[in-house]
Amino acid sequence: MSIEKFSPSRESATDALRAPSRRGLLQTLVSLGTVGSLGGLGAAALVGCSRDEAKSASADAPAIVRKTGDKVAFKYPDNPSFDLIYLADQLGYFEGTNTRPQYVGKIAAPQIIPLVGTGEIDFGSRMVPLVISAIASGADLKVVAAGGKTLEEAPHMKYFVRKDSGISKPKDLEGKTIGFNSFGACAEFVTKKYLRQHGVDVNKINFVVVPDEQAEQTLVTRNTDLAIIHAPFSGRADHADALVRLWSDFDLDGGLGGMAPYSAHGRFIREHPEAVRDVVTALAKAGNWVNANPEEARKLVAKRINMDLRNVDRYAYVEDLVVTEPPIEYYVDILQSEGKIPAGKVAVKDVYTNEFNPYAQAPSQPAAAKT
Repeated sequence: MSIEKFSPSRESATDALRAPSRRGLLQTLVSLGTVGSLGGLGAAALVGCSRDEAKSASADAPAIVRKTGDKVAFKYPDNPSFDLIYLADQLGYFEGTNTRPQYVGKIAAPQIIPLVGTGEIDFGSRMVPLVISAIASGADLKVVAAGGKTLEEAPHMKYFVRKDSGISKPKDLEGKTIGFNSFGACAEFVTKKYLRQHGVDVNKINFVVVPDEQAEQTLVTRNTDLAIIHAPFSGRADHADALVRLWSDFDLDGGLGGMAPYSAHGRFIREHPEAVRDVVTALAKAGNWVNANPEEARKLVAKRINMDLRNVDRYAYVEDLVVTEPPIEYYVDILQSEGKIPAGKVAVKDVYTNEFNPYAQAPSQPAAAKT
């Protein structure tokens, strides 16, 4: 069982990151906390830049808009997790288009947004604050589709303690160790905001990085005192005899901070607008399918990650994956208050676009009509 604090990975994907033209940007992302631990390759947002912005965004990468009908493959992680890209592919939602995913192997979660930002992969899905921090550092990417929706019955992440821990309220966590899957994302910022609101000195808490799939065991073995675990692995902890759920992120912020949108690299957006629309449309159909078929979706998750079905938490997604501003504004405010980005550095509208989502332009329809 390993607990890491920003330890550089030795996986092969780091070789791709050592290109001289990208090193400076990646070092900046690390310093901002966008990269929690450098590990192999791993999951996305779209750029709605104007034509003028497209011309100036990358001097060494002029936009070449492909003609309609060109075959386009977009680079995407192939991780042992549940993701709408995999589901859309499985359900055939890329059929009838000229766009297909090109899976590039496993990519560690903290690496996804940095790799989208440099164009090593074309799309990825990670939490909003990572995207905002990357944009603030100069990365060329934008959110193009929303992601998960936090519900009381389907939270994004859950908070567990041992039954014998004596921890029952926020103040009890001072002097304790909290494990979560990465710095710079939802688990860190949502948690710290909530604890401060309840008078907790977060400087008296030891925060460590523990992958979700290891978090339950790390807590049981007393290497941590509280574990923040994301779906689908949080369901397994719900059934652990030695543990009890303390909160969910829905309890902390009503689910405002739980969306993991899909982002895309700016150059890909500028050169392949038709492909971006294909991807966003397929993602929206897949998200709506999950919402309409939650139990079937759980079965697919269980099969993909090889987990007992009873331990698999359900997923829910923003309808039509249309991006709204409150979740982005929430994290812009947090990052500014935490001193992670300067005030006014990133405007909410700089982060996302719905330009490529066909459902954002028309009145909402029943999910079944879009599948």
